[in-house]
This record gives sequence, C-alpha cells and structure tokens, in this order.
Amino acid sequence: MSAMANTLGGFRAAAVIGAIALSGVGIGYALVKGIPLQTALPVIAAFLAEYPFYLVAGFPEVRERLAGPRLPVWLAASAILPYLICCCGGIPFQWLALTRLAALAIAVCFWYAILPAAPWSDGAFLVLIAAVMVGKYFDFIYPDVYRQHIAILGHIGLFHMALLSLMLERRVPETGFGFLPTGREWRIGIVNFLFFVPCGAVLAVALHATHFVSPRLLWASATFVGFLWVLGLAEEFFFRGVLLGWMEDWTGHATAALALNSILFGLVHFWFRGWPWVPIAAVMGWFCGRARNQAGSIRAGVVTHALVVATWRAFLW
Repeated sequence: MSAMANTLGGFRAAAVIGAIALSGVGIGYALVKGIPLQTALPVIAAFLAEYPFYLVAGFPEVRERLAGPRLPVWLAASAILPYLICCCGGIPFQWLALTRLAALAIAVCFWYAILPAAPWSDGAFLVLIAAVMVGKYFDFIYPDVYRQHIAILGHIGLFHMALLSLMLERRVPETGFGFLPTGREWRIGIVNFLFFVPCGAVLAVALHATHFVSPRLLWASATFVGFLWVLGLAEEFFFRGVLLGWMEDWTGHATAALALNSILFGLVHFWFRGWPWVPIAAVMGWFCGRARNQAGSIRAGVVTHALVVATWRAFLW
C-alpha cells in the first residue's frame, strides 16, 4: 500500500469520503426500496457510526494508538454505540439485545487479557467467532427493517472487534490486512482467480451446484466491492491471515497447512450452501491461500476471493 494509506491523514480522508459515499448510497437505497426516511436514517447513522471503528484496523499507524488500556473501551463502544443509534427510530430497543451485545463485546475484548496465547485458547477464540456468525446471533439484536437484513451491522462490529483483539492483544504476525491491494497483489490475485475458474466450473457442473442466469453486471460489481472491502476481507483475514499461519506453526509444513485450511474453509460453507459447495469452496480456499503465499499478504487472496464471488453473482445462481 502507499504511505498515504498508513497515515492519520489517509485515515481522515478515507473516513470523510467513505461517510459521504455511505450516506448517499444509504439514502438512495431507502428511496428505491420505499423505506420511510424516519426509519432509514437511524439505520444509516448506525452504519456511519460503525464505519470509523471498522476503518481504523486498516491503518497501522492509527490502530497502534489504541493498544493498551483504552482498547477494551474502544471495542465496547464500537459494539454498543451503533445499536443505540439504530434504536432511535430504526428498530425497537430491547434490554436483552443490549445485554447480549455487551456480553459478546466483553468476551472478545478481554479474551487475551485473561487467557494465555496458546493453541487451545486461539482455537476457542476462532470457534467463538464462527459460532456467533453461523448461529445468527445478531438476528435477534438487529431485526429486519422493512424486510432488509441489517444484522450485517453486528457482523461488521464483531469482525473489527476480533481483528483488533488479535492484532493488538494477541499480536498475530502482520497479515497484510488493508483495503488497497498493490499492483503486484492484484496481478497475483487475478492469476489465481483464472486458475480457479476451470476447476470451479467443472466441480459446479459435476455436482449440479448452480446454473447459468442472465448476466447481472451491476449486482456483480456491488458484490465485488463488498467482498473486497468487507466480507471477503474478513474471511481471508481469519482463514488465510490468522488460522493458516497458526496451522503452519502447528504442522511445520506449509503445504499440509494450506490443504487442511482449505478443507476447513470448505466445510464451513456447508451451513450456507449445502454439501455440493463444500468441495468448491475448498478449492477456492486453496487458490486464495496460494495467492496469499505468493504475495506474502492476504490482500492478494482477497482479490481472488472477491473475483470468484462476483463472477458467480454475475453469471450463476
């Protein structure tokens, strides 16, 4: 990444530009979907409140300022503040929802302050994160608004809480987490995407996992951005940035670690798409990990990941 992307000035610029863009997209989306602004604006404001908390993780100079005693306060605020804002007309306030949100924030914030950095505690931490995601923990906290699934707000909050806990408390080795891939990372990510396409296509046809649809290029473009900066970035950080590194240490063999990591990545997708997608996701995980190994950064794997999902959304279902 450029030097600007690591500085406080870069963070401020990204915060302002992103807030303006999010506001415009949020209001436009509400108008298109027919959601009253008195309901939509608190939800949009909640996302805007979440945004700088999420953004800070991608700016090493800024996030290091949070290390130490202030980190738990920062993480707890990042979980609770968006919920309280969202309750100002967007969703009904519930004490039980706030309690569940606070309990999760406390668990994530103090995990490595209380427990040692050991394989069992590391594994348990990742199991906790996975259980919350798969178990739809946030669906009760953030109920749908006009049939719009806003639980993603909780997912984003959990992601950056876990990310900062791992980076600043656990002190995992640098993974290359960031929002702007370099030219080299783009090239490596694209090449691995092209290697995956024939493998993934053969598996998808053989397993009857999908079918062709009319091209949806606008939807695919939005998907690509979402996975490059949020969903794909989150998955690549946990699987190829953190877990793969730990597996390499545990097994002492990079190829074996990548194979195990890819199999686990495939199995996780059973909960989302069913058995036919397990081998497809496992093969995709292999190429995302391969991109990470070649570039020395998860950003290359994120490019591969985002391109795969965007292509699927464009031409398949």
